[in-house]
Amino acid sequence: MIRSVWIWPISYRLLWILAGSLFLRFDRANAQQPSTLTVGRKLSLTEAITLGKTDNSLVKAAQQEEEASRADLDDAKMNALPVVVASSGYQRFTRLTLFESGLSGAHSVPKRPSQYGADAGLTASFNLYSGGKQRALTAEQGHKKDLAGINAQEQSAATAFQIAAQYLDMVRLNDQRRFIIEQVVRAETRLKNISSLFRNQKVTRSDLLRAELNLSAVKLNLEQTDNDITISNQKLNVLINIPDTVKIEPADSSNVAGPTLNELNDLLYQTDVNAFSVRKAEENLLILEDRLKGIRSNGLPSLSLLSAYSINYPNTIFYPPVDQAYAIGFVGVRVQYNISSVYQNKNKVAAARIRVRQLRLVQQNVTDNVRQEAEGMLIKYREALNRISVTERSIDQAMVNYRIVNAKYLNQLALLTDLLDADSLYQETRYNLVQARINARLIYYRMLYTAGKL
Repeated sequence: MIRSVWIWPISYRLLWILAGSLFLRFDRANAQQPSTLTVGRKLSLTEAITLGKTDNSLVKAAQQEEEASRADLDDAKMNALPVVVASSGYQRFTRLTLFESGLSGAHSVPKRPSQYGADAGLTASFNLYSGGKQRALTAEQGHKKDLAGINAQEQSAATAFQIAAQYLDMVRLNDQRRFIIEQVVRAETRLKNISSLFRNQKVTRSDLLRAELNLSAVKLNLEQTDNDITISNQKLNVLINIPDTVKIEPADSSNVAGPTLNELNDLLYQTDVNAFSVRKAEENLLILEDRLKGIRSNGLPSLSLLSAYSINYPNTIFYPPVDQAYAIGFVGVRVQYNISSVYQNKNKVAAARIRVRQLRLVQQNVTDNVRQEAEGMLIKYREALNRISVTERSIDQAMVNYRIVNAKYLNQLALLTDLLDADSLYQETRYNLVQARINARLIYYRMLYTAGKL
């Protein structure tokens, strides 16, 4: 009896100690987990595009490349300035070794007039004429700078189009989620009615089981849609460069009125000039033409102005040399002509001319392709508008059909299969309307991108 009284308190103490240690471990584990605070932010499509154009990493990288090409242009312009070189030197000579016969009879004497030597001076050269090479180089670099600017604009527009596509996908998913929630309500009401009919022995158990399965499938669709919204939100966050913890709430809806066909027609006529691919092809052609001018200049003479001034020691201009320092300078003109360029530069010029003609053909092909793509999008946009009009009428018909079949089933005049088919048809029709509206908006933004207006 004494042994039992002594054992039980010890057991309770051990239990309390174990429980306390488990609680502390659980508390520490929870404290180590990072907080996943989600902040909601309501954004319109225009605001999202503006953020992407300023904060997207690829857009910033393209802008940096444009700044680098601008610096290259400034460097090319600096080549037209005179080249000035400052130099200085100091020498201490050894004694002069003289040989009387062959390598024998050697003896040494000091270097005259002094064993020391020094010089310091400036030289300058200025290119007066080089066949237009400097002008061609500067023009080529200027077109490269313009090309980098077009690339930056294209990257900004491409990012804006990706943002528009991702944003509209979120709008579609949000509408889809709303439709599924309504479908869940209908499925729950239907299951409740079928359960009542089953208790009254008016329907079979197979109808009850099928209604339960249908409700489970709809709830799974809702979970899948929620996950798709989360993934789409993360992709949009990356595009506009905001933290992952921000949950974007689209301010726009799918039923926003889209542009008219006349607006897209106006964009169609601008693609031949403003399309990024057309503008880049034109700049590449100008770069090759300037490069051809530079190659031609290799076969022309060059004229430059030279000048120098220096202080030297000792005076070696006089003979014999004098142990004294002297200063002297000159101004002159140098004319050069590479005679070998007559035959060496010929093939280079011919190859450059061929490449210019080739790029003109490529430019024409790019223009035709852009025009064809824009006309195709105009046709698809007209089709999307017609699809929206037809689908809007189909929704009302599908809703009336569902109500009729539902009433018939409750009165045992229709099968459950007919009712589920009517529900799926109504749901699919609503999906199709949202998808048609989203497709029309995507075509519009694609047209803006193609026309260089996004």
